Amino acid sequence: MLTFGSVCSGIGAPECAWQPLGWRPAFLSEIEAFPRAVLAHRFSGVPVHGDFTTIKAGQYDAIDLLVGGTPCQSFSVAGLRKGLADERGNLALEYLRLADRLRPRWLVWENVPGVLSSSGGRDFGAFLGGLGELGYGFAYRVLDAQYAGVPQRRRRVFVVGYLGDWRRAAAVLFEPHSMQGHPAPRREAGERVAVCPTLRAGGNRTGGDRPPGTDVDTAESLIVARCVTTGEGKRQDAETCTPVPVAFAHQQGGSIDLHISQDCALAVQRCQQQAVLTQGVRRLTPREAERLQGFPDDWTLVPYRRGMAADGPRYKAIGNSMAVPVVRWIGERIARVEAGRA
Repeated sequence: MLTFGSVCSGIGAPECAWQPLGWRPAFLSEIEAFPRAVLAHRFSGVPVHGDFTTIKAGQYDAIDLLVGGTPCQSFSVAGLRKGLADERGNLALEYLRLADRLRPRWLVWENVPGVLSSSGGRDFGAFLGGLGELGYGFAYRVLDAQYAGVPQRRRRVFVVGYLGDWRRAAAVLFEPHSMQGHPAPRREAGERVAVCPTLRAGGNRTGGDRPPGTDVDTAESLIVARCVTTGEGKRQDAETCTPVPVAFAHQQGGSIDLHISQDCALAVQRCQQQAVLTQGVRRLTPREAERLQGFPDDWTLVPYRRGMAADGPRYKAIGNSMAVPVVRWIGERIARVEAGRA
């Protein structure tokens, strides 16, 4: 069993992912109010620190692993790309300074693929060089959440470090069959309809619980809906009704092409309601957004500001999180290396 510390913890993707492994968090660290409320609710009894740059050696229990996804805005191709010159980007180096103070044997760091090209690659080179100066051997790899069992493309860079030995870090991220040189499947560019992954009752869209026929390759933005209303025009609860997959694809000229699954009529009969399909695209519910990231249902539905959390902060926090199944895979690989099985 490993003891780990988490920085830039968000809503607790590593903590959620590694619970089945029996790993124990010694501390969490997050500065934003709503994610802190989620952490306090889901991991009561675990210290939630604020600014992780102020964590001192010996302040919390000794840790075996330090995990964190420092802010990505300065590295993203959608931003100004100031890299390490940005205060947020510089937190990547603060992560290294914290690792130097705590000296865990494992490090796991996450960021957007834009970090690889930021400042012509010099920013990422500085980060890796810092790891080497601290005595960590390392490996890095771009992992895509769609291959871990969630219906979205979400490519992220993961760096794994091990104190004194790069081979252990490489054994986590690289499997023998992944070194055979087979490229990922190519896809033609174009507009396509995302196939709705119909849920089993009470199931989550994670890992081995993905229903047969789920097309994760075309479900990047997941423009799908179960838009069923009653005959009185009242919207039916999209989470509790019998799933009615309805996918909408935008066409040129702004019109919308409506595609209805063959299960629609039967599902409406089971609901014993007159169904009216609304021609429009609804936004994902917070619960569906949680499923896209592999969290349990209602993970972010916690007490917040004298009530239950509103949708707005839930959407933001979920979107900033790591994908739980990807982090779980990394944890499982670390556990195998620790046990000498990788």
